[in-house]
Amino acid sequence: MDYQTIKKPTVADMKVRPNLVDFQGKPHGSVWDDIQKELGWLPGGFLNMAYECIDRHAEGAGKDRPALLWEGKEGEKETYTFGNLKEESNKFANVLKGLGIKKGDRVFMFMERVPELYIAIFGTLKVGAVCGPLFSAFGPDPVKDRLFDSGARVLVTQPALRRRIADILPDLPALEHIIVVNKNQRDAQPFVKGDLNYADLMAQAAPELEITPTSMYDYSVMHYTSGTTGKPKGAAHCHQAVVQQYATGKWVLDFHQEDIYWCTADPGWVTGTSYGMFAPWSNGVTQLIYEGGFKAAAWYELIQRYGVTVWYTAPTAIRMLMKAGEEVPGRYDLSSLRHINSVGEPLNPEAIVWGLKVFHQAIHDNWWQTETGAMLIANLPAMDVRPGSMGRPIPGIEAAILDDGYERAPAGVEGNLAIRPGWPSMFRTYWNNTDLYNSRFRKGWYITGDRARMDQDGYVWFVGRSDDVINSAGHLVGPFEVESVLIEHPAVVEAGVIGKPDPIAMEVVKAFVALRDGYEPTEELRRDIMAFARKKLAAAVAPREIDFLPSLPKTRSGKIMRRLLKARELGLPEGDTSTLEED
Repeated sequence: MDYQTIKKPTVADMKVRPNLVDFQGKPHGSVWDDIQKELGWLPGGFLNMAYECIDRHAEGAGKDRPALLWEGKEGEKETYTFGNLKEESNKFANVLKGLGIKKGDRVFMFMERVPELYIAIFGTLKVGAVCGPLFSAFGPDPVKDRLFDSGARVLVTQPALRRRIADILPDLPALEHIIVVNKNQRDAQPFVKGDLNYADLMAQAAPELEITPTSMYDYSVMHYTSGTTGKPKGAAHCHQAVVQQYATGKWVLDFHQEDIYWCTADPGWVTGTSYGMFAPWSNGVTQLIYEGGFKAAAWYELIQRYGVTVWYTAPTAIRMLMKAGEEVPGRYDLSSLRHINSVGEPLNPEAIVWGLKVFHQAIHDNWWQTETGAMLIANLPAMDVRPGSMGRPIPGIEAAILDDGYERAPAGVEGNLAIRPGWPSMFRTYWNNTDLYNSRFRKGWYITGDRARMDQDGYVWFVGRSDDVINSAGHLVGPFEVESVLIEHPAVVEAGVIGKPDPIAMEVVKAFVALRDGYEPTEELRRDIMAFARKKLAAAVAPREIDFLPSLPKTRSGKIMRRLLKARELGLPEGDTSTLEED
């Protein structure tokens, strides 16, 4: 399919911030200097993420503005204003101070998406401690790895999750306190001896607090990211990250204070903190938090009921919505939606075309990583969208495509995607692994591990991870390109592509596909899909083999785990699978 450029909407349509054009042509550093002037600094010139996101609004006109609209998995509903969140996070900070927690200590959260999770995170930041949200679907071993490596002194969790990890707790010598949140008394079982009751602690805590002075460069948040081999590594960020999270909330997500925003990502992943907490609340935006899981009808109903205006989700979720069909969204009033963004893996062009049909607007893709802390490349609402492209570097970011000698490659040539270090939200270390951290930088560039190309107009086109690229008879094949073609087939909803060793061609392309409802995995359909792909791609690029799977292995953030597909195909060790999404 020949995907045409989607022209940018008018200012009236999208309420694009006209001051964005003021940044064009400015030196990269001055962009961040200008943004920092918009923040509220603590006395003495200190910077604290909790103050920027909560107290700054609570101490001004935003005190009574709703910050958090929560809907629980059992249908409960709660609303917290910025004033409420200030008081509750102050109380949790005082709880931590009473336990002897000080600046630099690590406090981890292993919880569902309940308001107490957000309160605990901001309370932790207020005492200058480092917070580490963990995904609630983790099993015991992933939790153990992260708590042990970080040396966490406090764990905040819930009764059922605490029982899940009970056996690993004695193996954590640094862990001193376990605080248990029994949300709405859902769990009737008694507390374990020695655990602390969140409700009792908060009832005794004072609501007044002087925030611990933190500098821009003090650690704030730690997220663990997995590789093909070895244990997960903790990417630690600093309070300065809020500068870029605030800015990209304005520029990319186009936040206005009257917006109702919904980020579907879990706070156990970086999207769920950077854009499920820091970006929206630093901009004073009201945010919907939904504890429940995915169901197409339920999601559409939430958008209708809460009047969601800005929506940030993942390509996997979009493909699942596509699988549910176009009739389902037609039953709901989705007219409140004015801006939709996607992240987690590249957004297939077909999904953008589907979004135009269903939502009457383009879905805007963007690119960033756990290590980058915030968006670096994006389809801004003030830009034309080129389906299949991640967009262009945002103001203040210098991106380049480098060859294998780390020199700039010409426009249109595939190479290593690299970023000039110094952006505000850049990770500052891999916890306890300085050598690995240093290995990510070459010749003055941060090497992302992604391969891409950049066109003459500065749009960046994702090719694949460096270790995903397939070399077939000298042809470098990007899995994403093949996957995008495969999901254009009417029977295919998801596709993952790997390189399979071949004695002649070095590697041949093998595809794994999941089918839409109503299609059966037959040999005839296999041949039809292969013929379809060959019509779209050169012979060396089209899949030589196709296997059908009920669903593809994905991380919780929505990335298809190609390395896991390859390991299973070749009978190799699967490596760290703690981030694997479960069926």
